[in-house]
Amino acid sequence: MEFRPIPKGKGIRDLYRAADGQPASDDPSKERTATAETAAVEPDQFEVRDPKYRMSDVILPEATRDQITVLLSRIRNHDLIYHQWGLVEVDPIGQSKAVNFYGPPGTGKSMLAEALASELGLRVLDVSYAEIESKYVGDTPKKIRAVFRAVHQATPSPVLLFFDEADAILGRRMTNVTQAADHSVNVSRAVMLKELDLAKGIVVFATNLARNIDAAFVRRIMQHVPVPLPDEPGRFRIWERMITSRVPGREAVDWAALAARSEGLSGGDIRNAVVLALARVAERFGLEQVVRTSDLEQAIKHVRQAKKAIGRRRREPRAWHTTIDRYTFDSGAESNGESDASS
Repeated sequence: MEFRPIPKGKGIRDLYRAADGQPASDDPSKERTATAETAAVEPDQFEVRDPKYRMSDVILPEATRDQITVLLSRIRNHDLIYHQWGLVEVDPIGQSKAVNFYGPPGTGKSMLAEALASELGLRVLDVSYAEIESKYVGDTPKKIRAVFRAVHQATPSPVLLFFDEADAILGRRMTNVTQAADHSVNVSRAVMLKELDLAKGIVVFATNLARNIDAAFVRRIMQHVPVPLPDEPGRFRIWERMITSRVPGREAVDWAALAARSEGLSGGDIRNAVVLALARVAERFGLEQVVRTSDLEQAIKHVRQAKKAIGRRRREPRAWHTTIDRYTFDSGAESNGESDASS
């Protein structure tokens, strides 16, 4: 991380003023601008587009689909519930239209956000943490404001704002602040909280690590919807959907066997297995260029091996017990568990 130095004699008050777009000094002639280091953040740097998916494209467990039905009702009937039925009188700060989709990687959270936009007749502005994080102290809050301005200024139709990797954006604020970077993180969180309070449109977050979200954000989000790994009927439908009618040999594939053997895999994992299998089929010639159930089962095995190898927790020799991150090192033995932080 690269830091902009705070002028001598100035403190954290100036950092907060800078994050709010105010001069760091009471004397404008002494203001240190960032023009030479970073361009101004403008709303048009963020692209608004049409959604790519519809709700019929998303395969969900029945319990999750039921929650989506309730969510759509809350959004469509917001005026009825809060104003005509008077809920605003007892819950004046509970009118947020922010939503959080949480669950393991590859379960379709981003697809679901786009399908929600499509269902509501909205366009999408999607933002990842990488697009708003800056190496310069004070720039990330400005980018957060610019994102919300882009939504407010979007024409001709309303926009759904989608934040991917939300655990990085909504993480817990730091209490043991020791340097400018720590202050900047807290300012970014405060700015996001303020923008959520002011937002009139729909904001959707997606996260693999919901437990890392700050409690202040949890309270401001009107509904948290779990998007779990697919159950067996869901995996059956995903396999059928992924292998299109144009793939030779499709009619002989045993979908039930694939659904049973892919337990614990996400929709993204199944997609990867399909690509691997079809790449193998494409190398064949003539009558042999057909997909077989065995091709897909072999691909499932490769996907599982990759997930296990990449997500493996490793134990190394230590003379004492100590915890580093979430891994405990106490022996030379190697754990076979998989990391829940895999992406």
